[in-house]
Amino acid sequence: MMKAAKGKRIVVFLDYDGTLSPIVDDPDRAFMSNEMRAAVREVAKYFPTAVISGRSRDKVKGFVQLSNVYYAGSHGMDIMVPPKPLKPCDAKNHVTATASALDKEGDMLFQPAKRFLPAIQEISIVLEEIARKIEGARVEDNRFCISVHYRKVREEDYGILEEKVKSVIENYPDFHLTRGKKVLEIRPSIEWNKGHALEYLLDTLGFSNSGDVLPLYIGDDRTDEDAFKVIEARGQGFPIIVSSIPKDTKAAFSLHDPSEVLTFLLRLARWRKASSSSRSLAQIWGLGNSHKANC
Repeated sequence: MMKAAKGKRIVVFLDYDGTLSPIVDDPDRAFMSNEMRAAVREVAKYFPTAVISGRSRDKVKGFVQLSNVYYAGSHGMDIMVPPKPLKPCDAKNHVTATASALDKEGDMLFQPAKRFLPAIQEISIVLEEIARKIEGARVEDNRFCISVHYRKVREEDYGILEEKVKSVIENYPDFHLTRGKKVLEIRPSIEWNKGHALEYLLDTLGFSNSGDVLPLYIGDDRTDEDAFKVIEARGQGFPIIVSSIPKDTKAAFSLHDPSEVLTFLLRLARWRKASSSSRSLAQIWGLGNSHKANC
């Protein structure tokens, strides 16, 4: 794998929670360190870099606070792309270039789930009412999806919360429920995920048909598996899971936690600056093999 990077163009994709920042009890306080921000800034100097998060695009942009990276929020349903004409996506993805718009800062936005916004707002109001009655529950509006956090919910109350959330979704057939780390997520039922977002960004940035492009994706959650699958299907690239325990994953490599992500990103930038070094890429990058349950 390390040899494959020589002479290739790397495009970097990063999850946020659990990758650039630690998982914390209060989702509003999932701050990345100044050291991590500096590392991402340095990587973005040398490689096209995007952050793809389940958070709203505005929120993750507020956390990262960097102008030299691209942002995709709501699991890729809200993408900030370069201000240039967009190409229609394949019809099977149920989206077209008409889903694009300009934001107030002049960035081009691609929002394939925009038509679901009124229903999302309705669901959010109902879920807020439910959360107020269950201690520790918290609803986060991620614009094109809704997160119900239960990290602080008592174990005996979780079943009640889950059933109430399910009962709400039953009234909205165009939505479905997914699960993350101590979070229930309500998402529109469209064929769009982090993997599609990765493909879309590669296409928009002009890399989709380039045989010398290696997408590198680092993430820690099951939603990141969609991006790992895309890289696996391409037959080239670096899918990297962040996990301290063995997992069944499509990722080929692993990092233990955000502190190792920081070290890796610094080494990646250092390698780019000193690519003629006699040191091997494996030594510089410090990668381990993926923790896979089924090898």
